[in-house]
Amino acid sequence: MMEPLRATARLSASAANRYRRLSWLLARRGVRETAETRVLFESSVQAIWDALMFYEEVPGGAPLLLRALLPQPVRTEGDKRRPGARVRCVYSGGAELVKRITDVEPPHLLRFDVVEQRLGVEDCILTRGGSYEIRACGDLSEVVLTTNYEAYLRPRRLWCHLEAAVVSQLHRHILHGVGAEIPAGNRAMRPTVAEKRVQCGPAGGLACTISPSCFRRWW
Repeated sequence: MMEPLRATARLSASAANRYRRLSWLLARRGVRETAETRVLFESSVQAIWDALMFYEEVPGGAPLLLRALLPQPVRTEGDKRRPGARVRCVYSGGAELVKRITDVEPPHLLRFDVVEQRLGVEDCILTRGGSYEIRACGDLSEVVLTTNYEAYLRPRRLWCHLEAAVVSQLHRHILHGVGAEIPAGNRAMRPTVAEKRVQCGPAGGLACTISPSCFRRWW
C-alpha cells in the first residue's frame, strides 16, 4: 500500500519541479483547443474499427518528444467499446488517466471524455476528451482523430505551435499503431502537406479533407 503512495508522491514532486519554472507563463483561465488529424487508409472501415486503440495501448515505445513530456504508458483497464464504461489508463510512476466512453457507433465512431487526469502536466494542459471517426472515402477509408484539451500556457501564439507538434506526434503514433494492426496488404497513407479536398463517400455526404494536424479555437 505504501509503495504506490510513494510513487505518486515522487511523481507529484517531479512534476512540480519540472513545471515550476513555467508558472509565470500560466494563464488564470484555460483556453479550450481542439486538435484534429485526418489520414487515409487503404483498408475497409470495419478493419480499421477492429484495430482501433488508445495511445496507452500502442505497442512499442512512444516517440522521444512524448517520452520527454509524459510518463510512459503501461496499460489500460476497461472496455472501450461499451458506452458509459470507464477506461483507466495506467502510466509509469503511478500516473493515470481515466476516460469515460460516451458514444460508440460501430464501425464509425468512438467518443470519450477524460474524467480524471494525473500525469504531472495539469498546470499546463488538461485533456478533456477525444474521438475516432471512420468513414468510407471511395476505395479508401478516412480516419479523423480528435483531441480536446484546455491549455494554460501563454502567450498562446507561441505555445499553440508546440502543442500542435506534440498532439500531432501523439496522433501519428496512435494511427501508426492502428495501421500496424490491420492485416498485411493495407497501409496508411501519409497526409498531404497542403490541404486538399476530395469528393468521396455517399452522395450528399461530406467531402474528406486530407491535411496535417490543425487547430481551431472553441471561442
